[in-house]
Amino acid sequence: MATTSTATAPTVTYRRPSLYPKQQAAIFSADRYGIIEGSTKCGKTVACIAWILEQAMGGLRGQAFWWISPVYPQAKVAYRRLKRGLPETLYTANESELTITLVNGAILSFKSAEKPDNLYGEDVYAAVLDEATRMREQAWHAIRSTLTATRGPVRIIGNVKGRRNWAYALARRAEGGEPGWTYAKLTAADAIDAGIIASEEIDQAQRQLPESVFRELYFAEPSDDGGNPFGQEAIRACIGDVSGSPPVVYGVDLAKSIDWTVVVGLDETGAVCRFDRYQWPWEETVRRLAQEIGLTPAIVDSTGVGDPIVERLQRELSNVEGYHFSSPSKQRLMEGLAMAIQTGEVRYPQGVIVSELDAFAYEYTRTGVRYSAPEGMHDDCVMALALAVYGRTGAPGVGVW
Repeated sequence: MATTSTATAPTVTYRRPSLYPKQQAAIFSADRYGIIEGSTKCGKTVACIAWILEQAMGGLRGQAFWWISPVYPQAKVAYRRLKRGLPETLYTANESELTITLVNGAILSFKSAEKPDNLYGEDVYAAVLDEATRMREQAWHAIRSTLTATRGPVRIIGNVKGRRNWAYALARRAEGGEPGWTYAKLTAADAIDAGIIASEEIDQAQRQLPESVFRELYFAEPSDDGGNPFGQEAIRACIGDVSGSPPVVYGVDLAKSIDWTVVVGLDETGAVCRFDRYQWPWEETVRRLAQEIGLTPAIVDSTGVGDPIVERLQRELSNVEGYHFSSPSKQRLMEGLAMAIQTGEVRYPQGVIVSELDAFAYEYTRTGVRYSAPEGMHDDCVMALALAVYGRTGAPGVGVW
């Protein structure tokens, strides 16, 4: 944006950021509603920042234009990016309120969707919902109500995150020809073609991330199970009877009261041949584990309270190896289990193991990918199975395979 002055009033010449054709068509369509499923770093955010600015530039004094992010820190990122692109003479900023008031009096507000009830009330003349798959559906309901009186347009953008969310369902309606809606998909391939991302960076990401995570983040392809890293079809394909063969490795996830201690033994083919699940006092747990494991190699959870339990077991059993859970180590463990399930190298019986595998999910965080059971559910069987798979494929110091 550049400015020139006359004797009466400033004249503003606006230059839209350089956008590649597919990016511009997705965001700047003539339809009132637009939903864009995009890969990470495909340019959807910068295009929407330009879009909401242009909406506000055509507004009047006091009219509200909103940018809504899942959490407050993400809203601040968009706020700062827009400020950097504007000459200081053309706006007034309020850092505490995260607002930018343009010279025409239109107000750009950057808000959080954490409390959807706080989004009701005001008449809004245009809005962007950023990272929509990471906010609750109630936030969309609130924003839609604020646009009613003004008949304002909206752009809904975000990465794909499974199929079990309101944004995915809304995108399918728009893709199917919902009147007044534009649907678009922007992927890493589009960004590579436009010179925004280097193909080497995408290749590296594919090597480092689970395939389901990579396909969602970079190619906007939803997993078939709402964020499950294993795949429901693959989970079903590995169901089988409990093996009668002896175990070659054990995986043990420890707990005492709220969660469960789970013991999983795998035979030489990767089939579950031992399975136990209980909530006992530590003394009884240690005694039972020592009897069950015997001379068979075992990988045992050594996180938190598990550390002294592993030490006690190691005094009696030299074949016990501790495994400490951290974000990176848990990600490696889950990637190994996902690979084993998706290639059919492990088998387990129908029941609680399958139920936990079905419910298990991942989410994207500031520091990487976080794997866990949904709130109120358990993942002890998943952890024990993953530890056994890890041990079977040759954990350092165990040498099962």
